Amino acid sequence: MLNKLQYLSWVLSVLSVCFAVSAKAESQQSSLNHKPNNVSKITHLNEFPKITTVKELLSQSPTPSQSPSLVTGVRINQTQGGIEVILDSKEAEKLQPTSRSEGNSFIIDIPNAQLRLENENIFRQSKAIAGITVVEVINTQANGIRLTVTGEAALPKVELFDSDEGLIFGVTPATTATQPQETPQPEKPTSETPPQQPSADNQEPIELVVTGEQDGYRVPEASTATKIEVPIRDIPFSVKVVPRQVLEDQKVQRVTDALRNVAGVGADQSSRSAFDVYTIRGIPGRYFNNNIIINGLRDGYTFTAVDVANVEQIEVLKGPGAALFGQGQLGGTINVTTKQPLSTPAYSVEASFGNFNTYSGSIDLTGPLDENKNILYRFNAYGFSSDTFVDFFNTTRYSFAPALSIRLGESTKLTLEGQHTVIEQPNDRGLPARGTVLPNRNGEIPINRFLNEPSVDFTKIEVNRIGYQLDHRFSDSWQVRNAFRATFYNQPQSSGFANALLEDERTLERGIFEVNEQYGSSYILDTNVVGTFKTGSIEHKLLIGFDLYKFTYSNSSASVDIAPIDIFNPVYGRNLVGARTAEFPLSSTINEALGIYIQNQISFSNNLKLLLGGRFDIVNEKQENDVGEATAFQEDEAFSPRIGIVYQPIPPISLYASYGRSFQQSVGSGLDRRLFEPERGTQYEIGVKADLSDRLSATLAYYNLTRSNVLVTDPADPNFSIQTGEQKSQGVEVDIAGEILTGWKIIASSAYTNAEVTKDIAFSGNAINNVPEFSASLWTTYEIPKGDLQGLGFGFGLFYVGERQGDLGNTFSLPSYVRTDAALFYKRNNFRASVNIKNLFDTRYFETAESDLRVFPGDPLTVLGSVSWTF
Repeated sequence: MLNKLQYLSWVLSVLSVCFAVSAKAESQQSSLNHKPNNVSKITHLNEFPKITTVKELLSQSPTPSQSPSLVTGVRINQTQGGIEVILDSKEAEKLQPTSRSEGNSFIIDIPNAQLRLENENIFRQSKAIAGITVVEVINTQANGIRLTVTGEAALPKVELFDSDEGLIFGVTPATTATQPQETPQPEKPTSETPPQQPSADNQEPIELVVTGEQDGYRVPEASTATKIEVPIRDIPFSVKVVPRQVLEDQKVQRVTDALRNVAGVGADQSSRSAFDVYTIRGIPGRYFNNNIIINGLRDGYTFTAVDVANVEQIEVLKGPGAALFGQGQLGGTINVTTKQPLSTPAYSVEASFGNFNTYSGSIDLTGPLDENKNILYRFNAYGFSSDTFVDFFNTTRYSFAPALSIRLGESTKLTLEGQHTVIEQPNDRGLPARGTVLPNRNGEIPINRFLNEPSVDFTKIEVNRIGYQLDHRFSDSWQVRNAFRATFYNQPQSSGFANALLEDERTLERGIFEVNEQYGSSYILDTNVVGTFKTGSIEHKLLIGFDLYKFTYSNSSASVDIAPIDIFNPVYGRNLVGARTAEFPLSSTINEALGIYIQNQISFSNNLKLLLGGRFDIVNEKQENDVGEATAFQEDEAFSPRIGIVYQPIPPISLYASYGRSFQQSVGSGLDRRLFEPERGTQYEIGVKADLSDRLSATLAYYNLTRSNVLVTDPADPNFSIQTGEQKSQGVEVDIAGEILTGWKIIASSAYTNAEVTKDIAFSGNAINNVPEFSASLWTTYEIPKGDLQGLGFGFGLFYVGERQGDLGNTFSLPSYVRTDAALFYKRNNFRASVNIKNLFDTRYFETAESDLRVFPGDPLTVLGSVSWTF
């Protein structure tokens, strides 16, 4: 059945791609110097009515039932005395700007509108002209656009014009506007009818100045929860976004570090591991069925460390995502969004250096390849090297990520992406619990101790990704999207590991796992249609799609004997390595999956929204031996529904409730030879989302989830398993992010998690390991917005992780800790320099544990200096 459905899906996908590519191109893109017709001067910004009461504000707000007007392009034209900032819109008459000031900042807000650009919903142009340092256009809340302009030395002059194609803002730098000569008016686009000249009373210039930064750490929209870019306040699930600005301010080197800012998320691996695996809401992740996706697509090898230099932002959907992405973790989904090609040229370089011989560098280049900006590129390169604080543990990572965006017509865009990543380092197996978190009669084990064999221990991971995304719009209301990615993975390694700590509590028996061949691949094809329509006064946003996924993994290995080691007086040497004790011939695992999904976001009114969705999956797994013969096969079917509702009693507040299910295939059979059913998960969630201001948002959520059909040891025969296990987790989470005052940003979280095993033969009633009952984080920065010290900033962070169990048997625990971070940075025009300090007080702490032989210490005091230049 799966093969027939796969064939049908491939045919439908090919037909949709062919249709999109062969669709007749609409009128070609306007050139940079195109002048719209029917332009007229409408008013100065300071002539807009001043709003002094809430009643007046409400009276000038757009009608709630109106759909937002779309701004589909932002252009900058150079004029005789300055520039024009043009906002392209087919509904220009509905765009009604308002103005307000904050200190020396003048801000233009356009309500009931949304920015919908080709590549990303933000426009930023540095050094548009001498005297103007930055022009930026962003989406603000659910229905709003903000335009900001920054003068280099003083406040620029601005005039507003209207046209059939959008709004035009004429900007003249203050250095030009204040010269002792006639002030040149912004060059008006040509038209058949001469524009109306302003009266003398309207000649007073309007001055604009902003900080040049994005709207704090707050990101108002996300796509992970619905596969569609929608306001977070309209999503009936908890979603947290870690934007690029946080990554830069904290100088994040790993996705693991970035996710410290998200409530309820914890790492299952050390910060030195070559792998990224997480626990979310008390549910542990897995290697090959990991909870990390890239640009909305599953990828079987995202458990390897993801390159953060090419990351634009990280979105975390908490709770089951099976209704959109298929089988996976119940706790949540982490979507890593990569940097995309931009129509505005931008080039940046960065270099960093720190203790433990840590060095890194990156290059980021983007811009158009043709005059009409139909072909855009982006190239990102990154390298990292560190000796780390652990003896004999040197790590090297580097990657290259090219991308190309091609506009095939007015309504069709093709984006090609690739990535090559290499990681070389030893394997991190941690330290025994005795001597770290438990007493050892021989003393305390230094956290820099390496207990593998340096002469043979290594791993080299090479991951190559290539794919495309094709988007075609049939109209303003309907579009089709088709995406494909292929990933190729190779990892030879020789990995030491601990077998047992003897009674003297200092002699550690070891082994070596030697991998001769370890490679694999994954392929995913995803096609969907998105459309907006109405039935009476009810608005629908419909998503229908399917995806095909194939994952292969092959491995041949051997066990190698090695002499024990004294953990308090270690002796290393190649002569300690013995002969192979066991050989494991090549075997392969092949997973295939077909999923069909549907989702409808229903707006009954401006403040009441319902989301309905579901997905049907057919999944199978096949095992093959070294000659390609199938040794096992299992196929399962699953349906994963979800439902959510959002009610907004007042615009800044969203009350929501949701229900969702997940599944994960469990391969094998019990003593009775019956195949296992898929593991299932169920979650209920309620919460409140609040826009505390247009720059600061918060989410408060309560959840209750159950993981059932968990495999446990069969009491009748310990060589078999039965599906009677159950785990439950419930908790409360708070996430907050944004800008409190001009220049003062914050991202913070707090979580209470009660995760336990509720049904099990041996562990019933135990707490789930590596899940703290309490955790919290706070990161805040302040940048001086004006004056002689403008651009100077400070950062401060606190990361608290409570006591948690080190294994599922609850035989030992990891103590709580507080890690303190700090930063000092200076930004001036295109230059930025910073010093980041992690673990400021050199606290000894332990991040996570896999067993009583594998406890992973956290990094000691770490200093990293960085300089970057953007041009």
